[in-house]
Amino acid sequence: MKTVQITGCSSGFGLDIAKYFLARDWKVIATMRTPRGDILPPSDNLLILPLDVTSDESVRNAVDAAGPIDVLVNNAGIGWLNALEGTPIDVAREIFETNTLGTMRMTQAVLPQFRERKSGMVINVTSSVTLKPLPLLSVYTASKAAVNAFTESLALELEPFNIQARIVLPGSAPDTSFGATAFSRIQGNGGFPDAYAGLAREVLATLQQPDAPKTRSSDVAEAVWRAATDPSCPVRLPAGADAVALAA
Repeated sequence: MKTVQITGCSSGFGLDIAKYFLARDWKVIATMRTPRGDILPPSDNLLILPLDVTSDESVRNAVDAAGPIDVLVNNAGIGWLNALEGTPIDVAREIFETNTLGTMRMTQAVLPQFRERKSGMVINVTSSVTLKPLPLLSVYTASKAAVNAFTESLALELEPFNIQARIVLPGSAPDTSFGATAFSRIQGNGGFPDAYAGLAREVLATLQQPDAPKTRSSDVAEAVWRAATDPSCPVRLPAGADAVALAA
């Protein structure tokens, strides 16, 4: 039985990824800031652990409690949609601390066991917005683009140890809490600057078009599964109809 450790499993992509691997008889270490036992089906193959990817101590504790793993899925992240002028530097720092440094921190924590066994897989979930920039997503895009570049270089760095690193790039996913959470964070930090209000309406209308291709959480779970199990999988793997179209 193989084991996968997944960050950010309380909702959205992470929750569906955990369910997908559980249904295929993997041992799943599902981590989240505030553990909840009612969101995943009961299973002897499931272990739910607390994890804050911005904390060195929390990361160490979660990796130690998980024991040996075969695959790490760095999915935990926070969203942000606003003009740069409307983004306090403290908010930008929080986004990078979670989306970028949190990914690096988790990866760094599991590499010694992978290197010792000469096997292992790191899968980093980023975003298709790194393929086609959109206005009002500059800070969020920067945090995810940094992970793309990090992963591609890391893959070369780890190749001598038979450790692989891959990127899954989801598109826009209306069936997750990302949009609502990002919008509530924006409102809590003063909303859009007046000068950008018209642009904000245009961008939100584009993102909410009902007939536009979208990404389902299940698309992302399937892509992560392929990244973990298909030796022919490329380093970059788009997930969802809109992400596949952008990649093409």
